[in-house]
Amino acid sequence: MASRLVAVILAFLVGAGASAAHGSEPWLNETQVYGTTASSGGSNGVFVGLTLIQSAAAKGAVCLDGSLPGYHLHRGFGSGANSWLVNLEGGGWCNDVSSCVFRKGSRRGSSNHMERQLQFTGIMSNRPEENPDFYNWNRVKVRYCDGGSFTGDGSNAAAGLYFRGQRIWQAAMDDLMAQGMRYANQALLAGCSAGGVSTILHCDEFRGLFPSNTRVKCLADAGMFLDTIDVSGHREMRSFFNGIVRLQGSGRSLPRSCTSRMDKTSCFFPQNVVPNIQTPTFILNTAYDVWQLQQSVAPKAADPQGLWSKCRTNHAFCNSNQLQFLQGFRNEMLDSVRGFSASRQNGVFINSCFAHCQSERQDTWYASNSPRLGNKRIAEAVGDWYFQRGDAKYTDCAYPCDNTCHHLVFRGDH
Repeated sequence: MASRLVAVILAFLVGAGASAAHGSEPWLNETQVYGTTASSGGSNGVFVGLTLIQSAAAKGAVCLDGSLPGYHLHRGFGSGANSWLVNLEGGGWCNDVSSCVFRKGSRRGSSNHMERQLQFTGIMSNRPEENPDFYNWNRVKVRYCDGGSFTGDGSNAAAGLYFRGQRIWQAAMDDLMAQGMRYANQALLAGCSAGGVSTILHCDEFRGLFPSNTRVKCLADAGMFLDTIDVSGHREMRSFFNGIVRLQGSGRSLPRSCTSRMDKTSCFFPQNVVPNIQTPTFILNTAYDVWQLQQSVAPKAADPQGLWSKCRTNHAFCNSNQLQFLQGFRNEMLDSVRGFSASRQNGVFINSCFAHCQSERQDTWYASNSPRLGNKRIAEAVGDWYFQRGDAKYTDCAYPCDNTCHHLVFRGDH
């Protein structure tokens, strides 16, 4: 079976002074798929309307521009009526005033610009043939409009910016509890990319909302952003995350199990938080995360001669030296979850694909030709882990051994 290639047209959401990483994840959240060799996996998922949290303003829980935060809720039914899946939206970060000012004029910083309806696919689908274990749960997408993975607590009056991610988190949870989540007999907190970071940072908080006899777990998809050295020898992500933590006042919201022993910026990196998470957690990630390849492993700023320009957009153009460097990144990824995966309560699915975010796309979550490890699709592996039906530890061999991948390929370097 040949590897599937998903080609993507880049549509930048970048303003003056803001890199792609600063403003959003443009190739993930602002793109159109123009072709795929995958023959199945499309979805006609249900469209779900936006609910603004009316009580949020009084709590100071507002988006970057001061508008109300919101979520999309599709009610569960049947055996899932008292089960809740809360998905924290991803979409990059802003780490300085200029990038946050730009961001507040978009759906990533203001509910005034958000879609009034979102299509629920993958783990959010309401169809058993697309989402066998969670289709009839109450499924919620909490919109992301703070630019700091739901951690900030501050403001910049001169720029008209509100950094209120932690308050948005709390206001959303309060509202959902009032909507019936307090009666949940099982719950799952999930998120992809920046939402995967949010999931890891808030996992134990989420557990604390429920009685001890409620089954509560967390799923972090593409959230393992590593404190890695780029091709020029610098730590781009450390510098970037440091900007977020300092600008947004995130330190007070980060898990104390980490900040009691490490600096605040280190505690924005999931690799330093997961060893101390008490709640059962599943890490879904690719060993060759394309966001990190483009923004922290071989960013343009670290590659002034453009030696990585082709490799950044299509893994098939990476030369042997570049692949060797990427194998080193894979080793870092595996090392970052080694201790975590030793715990029986945790799960991992790390495949060797050039991809990013696999739980919310139907073709990678649960389709006839979805990526597999141990003959398990991602949805099956996550379901087995959540319901304790079987093994939950899946780690792929190194690229290019996996022929079930849906690799992402991009048009144009960025």
